[in-house]
Amino acid sequence: MRVAWRERAFAYGVVVPFAFVLMIPFVWMAFTAFKSQAGVFDLSRSPFSLKGDTVAGWTFLLHHTPYVRWLGNTALVGGAVVAITLVLALPAGYALARLSGRTGQALGVAIFLTYLVPPTLLFLPLSRVVSKVGLQDKLWSLILVYPSFTVPFSIWLLMGFFKTIPQELEDAALMDGCSRLQALIRIVFPISLPGILTVVIFSFSLVVNEFIYAITFIATSHQRTLSAGVPTDLVRGDLFNWPSIMSAILIPSIPLALVYNAFLNRFIAGFTGGAFR
Repeated sequence: MRVAWRERAFAYGVVVPFAFVLMIPFVWMAFTAFKSQAGVFDLSRSPFSLKGDTVAGWTFLLHHTPYVRWLGNTALVGGAVVAITLVLALPAGYALARLSGRTGQALGVAIFLTYLVPPTLLFLPLSRVVSKVGLQDKLWSLILVYPSFTVPFSIWLLMGFFKTIPQELEDAALMDGCSRLQALIRIVFPISLPGILTVVIFSFSLVVNEFIYAITFIATSHQRTLSAGVPTDLVRGDLFNWPSIMSAILIPSIPLALVYNAFLNRFIAGFTGGAFR
């Protein structure tokens, strides 16, 4: 009993300080979002004081910028990229996982290496491709480009995860009358849910955070996503509208944090499951 108590005390002693440190950015954003522009630079006030608080930052964000449109654009691009990534990565990862010998492993590593190419080296040739197909200043340009680096990583991750699923389960399903596709849909994919969920979260988070392609291919304010719209429309020269910026960041941060927390165990299982091959 005493050993268990000591272990629990040690765990809380480690977790609580980390949780407190990680909570500070969210608290700081929340307090700054309800301050006036002058209150942000008032050094006589505590950073966590809401004396003379105002919703001017929220009003400017929601009524004087296309912020709601940015949210919709981000959700549209993220959903489309996630769908394309799953359609391409699931069958490719499964096929590479079931290839015998070193062939599947070599192909998987080769595909993953394409993910390691820095985006700063690719946006110039990709901008040429986008220009040739007539997708400048359109969300379709991002939907076309983003899978080029979500799909390779997802294939590599799912390939490792599919390898942890025993081949005997599929053989049993085939003996029971399932086709290869039915065995894949009814047996393999449900077991692979942590890996699939990891791909979904990774792909959508990448779309939300990506900046280089979003700022290069989209020029019109109403067509931008969050990552490009916030710094271009809320930063005017050397004037930073901090209350509005913090409000804009806080709104998508809270849902993403809740999603990560709700599916944390599955998210970890997806990464660790794909790590052991």
